[in-house]
Amino acid sequence: MASVKQVQVTFDCAEPERVARFWCEVLGYVAPPPPEGFDTWDSFNRSLPPERRGAAFACKDPSGVGPRLYFQRVPEGKVVKNRVHLDVRAGTGLVGEERLATLQAECDRLVALGAVCVQVLYADEENESCIVMQDVEGNEFCLD
Repeated sequence: MASVKQVQVTFDCAEPERVARFWCEVLGYVAPPPPEGFDTWDSFNRSLPPERRGAAFACKDPSGVGPRLYFQRVPEGKVVKNRVHLDVRAGTGLVGEERLATLQAECDRLVALGAVCVQVLYADEENESCIVMQDVEGNEFCLD
């Protein structure tokens, strides 16, 4: 059996470029260059039929280590909690108050970008603190 070489994470959303650019800011990802023959993504989008304009966008880890993120427009809105979510590892290796302060600082940065802080889960005897959040279209993720 062949091993998997790469994973792409796909988001269904209403505004692919808006959500992609949010995640670029969260993760330090970058948008790929526009397709050959186009100087900007806007000029590429204008070349498409109206129903395909802005239908998809992607971003990638500039180091090539993390998965590519792909955002596709879908007609239906988000209705229920995600069954899969991203954990943004902002507090790796930290514990206690230092971890919570680091997570809170990252939460504040992301709220300024349009995220919503849903709940702060404080450390207990089994788990360290984490923060449950939503991106600009309500997709859940955790600061961990």
